[in-house]
Amino acid sequence: MTVRKNSANRASGHFVRAAGLIFLISIVSTPVHSQALPSKTPPANQDSLVIVNYEKQVQEYVKLRKNAAHGIPAVRSTDAPQQIKERQLLLASRIRTDRARAKRGDLFSPDVCRLFKQLIATAYQASDPAKVKASLRHDEPVREVPLQVNALYPEKVPLQTTPPSILLNLPPLPQDLEYRIVGQNLVLRDAAANLIVDFIPGVIPSA
Repeated sequence: MTVRKNSANRASGHFVRAAGLIFLISIVSTPVHSQALPSKTPPANQDSLVIVNYEKQVQEYVKLRKNAAHGIPAVRSTDAPQQIKERQLLLASRIRTDRARAKRGDLFSPDVCRLFKQLIATAYQASDPAKVKASLRHDEPVREVPLQVNALYPEKVPLQTTPPSILLNLPPLPQDLEYRIVGQNLVLRDAAANLIVDFIPGVIPSA
């Protein structure tokens, strides 16, 4: 009687283990796609989108300037300064007409201003703020210049060189467009037309 009972217990144990193994195999063999969570597209980097949109606006301006320059002879190194000046003024006049409704923030949107302020602050900290400020003071700093979009950059005001540490942190520009520092403002200048395209007030730390 005892033998039969032990045999029954062993049989029962084998059955339980077999059932457990079958259950485990059924879990492992379940298709992966039925267990996977729905995939989601990762959100794009917001700052990257800001830069992309800014560069699009810059290219739109370049296209406008190209159309405005149509028919104006290209400047040659042998041209007299007066000829170069006349072409520059003609180009500026055409651009101003085509951008008659231009205003601050067309290229430097609030998001771009926010991002540029961060990038410039990072550049200052990464390259020693004292050295950057000393460089700006040494390079004949410009302080009292009224800025207006579509206005000519004043001829008698020096073009202050933007420190390389700042330029390296900002999106590169196409030919004849440049960043200039005027006091605590960052100016986007069209060098070919000597025109203020846009500017960001108060983005440069005080010296």
